[in-house]
Amino acid sequence: MKGLENLASAVALSMTLGSSPSLAQDAAGQASESATDGGIAEIVVTAQKRAESLQKTPLSIVALTSADLERKGILDLTDLRSQVPALQVTPHPNSATTARVFVRGVGNNDDQITVDPSVAVYLDGIYVARGQGLAAEIAEVERIEVLRGPQGSLYGRNATGGAINYITRKPALGEFHARQTLALGNYDQFRSRTSVNVPLGDSIAVELAYLHSEKDGFVRNLGTGVSRFGDQIRQAYRATALWQPSPDIELRYAYDRSDIADTPTYMVLAPFHPALATRPTYGSSAVRGLLANDVSAQGHGLTASWAVSEALTLKSITGYRKLANSTNQNYLTGALGAFPVFVTAFDQKQRQWSEELQAVGSALDSQLEYTLGAYFFDEKAFSFDSTVPTGRPTSLRTATVHNRAWALYGQATWRPAAIEGLYLTGGLRWSQDEREATLDQRSVALNGTIVTRPQSRGSNTFSDYSPSVILGYQASTDLNLYAKWSRGYKSGGYNLRASTISRFAVGYGPERLDSFEFGVKSSWLDNRLRANIALFRANYRDIQVNIQSDPANPAVTDIFNAGRARIQGLELDLTAKPASTFTLSANYAYLDAGYREVRDQITGANIAGRFNFVEAPRHTLTVGAEWVLSSTPLGVPSASVDYYMQSDKFSSTTDSRYIIGDYGLLSARVALSDMPIGVGKWQLAAFGRNLTDTKYYVAHFSAGLPAAFFGDPRSYGLELRFEY
Repeated sequence: MKGLENLASAVALSMTLGSSPSLAQDAAGQASESATDGGIAEIVVTAQKRAESLQKTPLSIVALTSADLERKGILDLTDLRSQVPALQVTPHPNSATTARVFVRGVGNNDDQITVDPSVAVYLDGIYVARGQGLAAEIAEVERIEVLRGPQGSLYGRNATGGAINYITRKPALGEFHARQTLALGNYDQFRSRTSVNVPLGDSIAVELAYLHSEKDGFVRNLGTGVSRFGDQIRQAYRATALWQPSPDIELRYAYDRSDIADTPTYMVLAPFHPALATRPTYGSSAVRGLLANDVSAQGHGLTASWAVSEALTLKSITGYRKLANSTNQNYLTGALGAFPVFVTAFDQKQRQWSEELQAVGSALDSQLEYTLGAYFFDEKAFSFDSTVPTGRPTSLRTATVHNRAWALYGQATWRPAAIEGLYLTGGLRWSQDEREATLDQRSVALNGTIVTRPQSRGSNTFSDYSPSVILGYQASTDLNLYAKWSRGYKSGGYNLRASTISRFAVGYGPERLDSFEFGVKSSWLDNRLRANIALFRANYRDIQVNIQSDPANPAVTDIFNAGRARIQGLELDLTAKPASTFTLSANYAYLDAGYREVRDQITGANIAGRFNFVEAPRHTLTVGAEWVLSSTPLGVPSASVDYYMQSDKFSSTTDSRYIIGDYGLLSARVALSDMPIGVGKWQLAAFGRNLTDTKYYVAHFSAGLPAAFFGDPRSYGLELRFEY
């Protein structure tokens, strides 16, 4: 089955099957799950800074546990796109290790180090500022929470699109345990994940984790340099220490590092939709000196918590992160001749430091719950890149960045005793961003002449107040209704690809989004059917529109605060458990996004009809089934199958010919757990992804010529896991 040709029947099926947002963990980091009489397990999340049932959380949220990530084959951020409707994660043409993240059609289509993301990514509460290297893997992830819609009154950084929270597992006190996972598959897949938890007395524990992952690309390089396009070579490390000197005080230190040595993804000359290029198996013999990428992201985090009383907890989150990003890309060598359209190389360094203070408490006999926070962020970055086109001057560009941000935020929920089930939540965030950047540009003519432009420098300060209001009614333990209004804000910045140095120096201003959401979270049939739906509408203004200024040169673009748009849709998450051994799920999202106003910078005319919302497919759907059978003398058999579909979507803001067609992906996994082999617990599993070998694009863009990246072909393998 290709794409959404039978969408109506598929959606009808999804409404009878259901979706399984997965178990999160409570604030202490321990799995919180309970089910009675074979019903659906309760899901506990910490999206609002306190442990609470997902069914009582007035947010559109999807949570995936480590078991979900393993079962669904989610290895990095880019794999989430097939599990969370309304979420799109695509590679940037310059580097597949740079993830462009969109939620509900809101995101960044560029990877500049001077541009903030529209979707905030957090690792253990610490904001990760740059999209470069986000395709990295993390050594040990306990769960991932994806929040859809603007965030601000509960988080360190504001975001117009949403937030993705990575939560790693904290060490366990008083117990030793170890885990080893090995996986082998086609394309020379090899994956090893090791973790060891060691208690040091009654109040200290340390956990160490290491990950090594390799996979060959499916396109051979017939030229010189690395052997293949699209090789994945990744390592990740994590060390965590937990000290709990008393039941009320906890200190947790974590160090993580992810290294990527992937080779560039192969870029194919791509016809316009509905035609599809042939998925290649080898590149051009004219390629010269193809280089691998070298990306390293690492960070330190210190979280201190003090439970002052049963009604108040104070927390400090201190983070320091570093990024070194060296990436290379060959644009279409052999597509029209023996020479590339151009070759790019990026060398970027970034470091950031942040401090966040939180107070989470309750008052008035728990009728009032509140969260208060203060946040500071400091970032410095350096970027050098070169673009070497065929038959034209070489472009050399150097940029520096210094950003600072301050924020105060708070949210309070009042549950009046006189009206059982009613709750009212109000939130407010004040933000101030100071942004500085410099740009030096040179060009080298074909005869070797060097032309240097004057340095361009920009400095701006932006301030914002972002409120939110939620009115909800917990009608029963099985039914929660809520209506929410929230405002998202994204800071202004600078555009390294600007057509003139003056446009760089002026920069561009903030964008804002007002979101209205109505949600219903419900359980039926003695908790054997769970149905959650969110209807939303967002008014998007001062949109940072990226316009290609020179049709002949895709490297030249200008960003203007030129747009107003309306985004509306629904998200449906359903889960059905007709038997204790069988679970059916479906997640569906409908998205209608369109520009209402874009003003021409010269004439002032409304040219909104020329603009498209990118990475905003109208329909996305994931359906799945899982069986866990009775124990046998050989172990406990289980099987799961998932199918993901998405409709057509635009991939260029200003050129309607760039469309990624609809497609569907089938994945499956069968496993035998609790195998009686000596000590510990053993599991053997077979997995397959894209089992129908669907040919599809993950990116379609202008590289001077229409170009695309193909998604991975069919892959499969075996996995062995041991736990003690």
